[in-house]
Amino acid sequence: MTIEINATTRDTQGTSASRRLRRASRVPGIVYGGTAKPQSIDLDHNELFQALRKEAFYSTVLSLNVAGQKETVLLRDVQRHAYKPVILHVDFLRVDATHKIHQKVPLHFVNADIAPGVKTQGGIVSHVVTEVDVKCLPGDLPAFIEVDLKDLSSGHSIHISQLPLPKGVEVVHHGEGDPVVATILIKGGSKADEEPVVEAPVVAATPAAPAKKSEKTDKR
Repeated sequence: MTIEINATTRDTQGTSASRRLRRASRVPGIVYGGTAKPQSIDLDHNELFQALRKEAFYSTVLSLNVAGQKETVLLRDVQRHAYKPVILHVDFLRVDATHKIHQKVPLHFVNADIAPGVKTQGGIVSHVVTEVDVKCLPGDLPAFIEVDLKDLSSGHSIHISQLPLPKGVEVVHHGEGDPVVATILIKGGSKADEEPVVEAPVVAATPAAPAKKSEKTDKR
């Protein structure tokens, strides 16, 4: 799948120029990497905003059309307004089809509802990792990696080493061991499963005998 995004070259730079572009519903950006010099660009805000709503836009090799010249790029950074739905700046990295790239790829978890740990054992799925860093050629980069939970039981986990990686794709693991990707947690027992509480029989209290009045001796 190839996603294409349009841009135009930008000659003016600086804070004032960027503000003028944003008032005109344009987003300033830059393309860098490879053997070519960094190129300042600007993009239509609405087109970019809609593209950024697609998950694949973040992990797919893109075709950037700059004034009729197409370049193969990856999205590297997006700057957003703190509270408004406004894109402030965007960075793209040029990629070479013959050189491997590093990119974060999202994980798609499927069949959680039929996993034994959920369906028959009453557990809940915990997604420990939602994306992984992979290394591959640009043409082999997957939009996502599917994680099938259909055989997972309560108390069991799926690890990084068990991910079904496409051909030519390897996970770049930063750290030791084999990190957990997803696990099914065992829920606490319900009230019906708890042992009944045996209450001690209530013993009626025996009324205390009235205290005897002490007899005073008349010493006359």
